Amino acid sequence: MLKIVCIAIILTAGTALSADTIPDKVRLQNQNVVKKAAEGMNENLPQKVDPYTSLVKIEPKGERLIYIYELDVKGKSDDQLTKEGKVRMKAPVIRGICTSSRRFLDSGIDITYIYTSAKSKKKLFQFDVSKKDCHENFAEK
Repeated sequence: MLKIVCIAIILTAGTALSADTIPDKVRLQNQNVVKKAAEGMNENLPQKVDPYTSLVKIEPKGERLIYIYELDVKGKSDDQLTKEGKVRMKAPVIRGICTSSRRFLDSGIDITYIYTSAKSKKKLFQFDVSKKDCHENFAEK
């Protein structure tokens, strides 16, 4: 009887251990995907996105891809860009991330866009997006 109890305990512990390692495996896989994606995309940077914006670098950080952009808008101070840009750009940027990075987001990889000043190199604003943000803001109704 003691043998059966011991075997049951060992099997239960083994099952629990396996269940606990699955999220760890997914997390490690996502971290590897983030690192490889950043390495691959950085090969083609910097890249002009529009007349005012350049994508200069992509950094991996855990299960997050961080896209770093520079804004170069003649006649606008960093303060003006911070105040106007974040409000004006938030919805279209998040919508764009939800569309273009859907595979990453669906896999549990989050996306951050950081906008910096091309002149001062100062951080102006950023948008952090996860799968949840896409469902909350742009769910089909």
